Amino acid sequence: MTALPDADRVIRAIDATWPPAAAFARGPWLIRRGEGGGQRVSAATPLGDVAEQDIATAESEMRRLGQHPLFMLRPRDAALDGMLERRGYRVVDPVMMMAARISDMPAMDTHPLDGITAVEPLALMRSFWDENGIGPARLAVMARAGGPKTYMLTRHRDALGACAFVACDGDLAMMHALVVAPGHRRQGVAARMIGRAAIWALEQGARFMAVLVTSENLPARNLYAGQGMQVVGKYHYRKEKEAEE
Repeated sequence: MTALPDADRVIRAIDATWPPAAAFARGPWLIRRGEGGGQRVSAATPLGDVAEQDIATAESEMRRLGQHPLFMLRPRDAALDGMLERRGYRVVDPVMMMAARISDMPAMDTHPLDGITAVEPLALMRSFWDENGIGPARLAVMARAGGPKTYMLTRHRDALGACAFVACDGDLAMMHALVVAPGHRRQGVAARMIGRAAIWALEQGARFMAVLVTSENLPARNLYAGQGMQVVGKYHYRKEKEAEE
């Protein structure tokens, strides 16, 4: 049986399917320019071993870009994690990476209206996302994704039930920005949309699907586990204390 994508593979797919405005190496760092698109596209990550004095290089580059210093830490970055903690950086948003072989996801009797695809976000999708904290800067992130991608919505009870963005990096499809309308939650809307997303991904040649979910979001974790997804990796961010105040 083909192994699930590991954490490094999923992180590469994150950069491909939810890309920063720019990314460049500076010393032992990968620096991302996010242009307001959120933490995933703004955090610095180490390219190898770093020393205490290297942190100032990353901080300087991020401030030069008009960004608060922010670091993404994987389990193997434990030494850096400790350095940042001693400098007063706080842990924010621990994230789980969950993935499944699409062939192992539960077969669902879905209807095309459970996942209507669009090549550009429709006006009602833009409005819906904006109302739920996914504004123009994050839509710009979606627009930058270069591989096969789709903007997906579902109708439920003659209303917009949910929206999501799905994009592929080779054989790995990632679902981002899944939001279910408050009045349509706990009614299977998200599960059916994931089923349609899996069908779309297969048509693009993908074999795997992955999502990102914060560790504290137990309902979402249970939703994805119910679709056959397993935790394949974790990461968290560290942010300057002053940036949180």
